[in-house]
Amino acid sequence: MKISADEVRKVAGLARLRFSEEEIPQLAAELDRILTYVDKLSELDTDGVEPTTHAVPRVNAFREDEVTESLPREKALANAPADNGASFVVPRVI
Repeated sequence: MKISADEVRKVAGLARLRFSEEEIPQLAAELDRILTYVDKLSELDTDGVEPTTHAVPRVNAFREDEVTESLPREKALANAPADNGASFVVPRVI
């Protein structure tokens, strides 16, 4: 698989990267080596291998959604840089 200089320029443009003309041949060679290596993966027999999203089993670490007591207003506003006794005071954003 041979990557041309024009293909490198096109991919660089899509990625919004700028390379000098001296860098293009080196990048083409590097991309060619990467794609040749990835192409080797197609030689693997993957019949019967179940698709996975993670290399190790994952378990949802979230807690159950339960109604609990809210944080008291005084405690919530205790570290606020500015408050009016009922809510946080922030600069106006327009």
